[in-house]
Amino acid sequence: MDPMTPTQRAYWQAFLRDTGRPQDTACYGCDVIGDTRELILALMALILPGRKRATTSCVAEYETSGEAPPQVGSLTILTDFDGNPVCVIETTAITTLRFCDMTFDLCQREGEDDCLESWVKNHLAFFTRDAAAKGYPFTPESLVLFEDFEVVYPRAG
Repeated sequence: MDPMTPTQRAYWQAFLRDTGRPQDTACYGCDVIGDTRELILALMALILPGRKRATTSCVAEYETSGEAPPQVGSLTILTDFDGNPVCVIETTAITTLRFCDMTFDLCQREGEDDCLESWVKNHLAFFTRDAAAKGYPFTPESLVLFEDFEVVYPRAG
């Protein structure tokens, strides 16, 4: 993850203060969910009220970038397209599986699709774009990291 901007650092400090967490609490980093302004806005509109409670990333992206994947308990600042903090999420579960082995029981927690087929279509398009942009390999047999999370700041509702 890139180092925090001053705005992100101030947001993290407010999160720590407002939630009573120790100052040395680790931040996994700042991230966006999505790759276009429109997609990020749409996904944040699902995340903030708690409808979207999970996300999927490609294991090969972490291997290629050298970045450690999130773990249960990781705290991440989610940002908008321009890097402005929107909320903090905490990873509550990690499931690693092949993209082609995704089930509707899992993917419905992402809150984006009404059926497995649309999830596969939308995520296949996303991972194909993302892999080409970031230089990692992706096929339907690629391992993906399914991350359950909850918004811990500001709290949903």
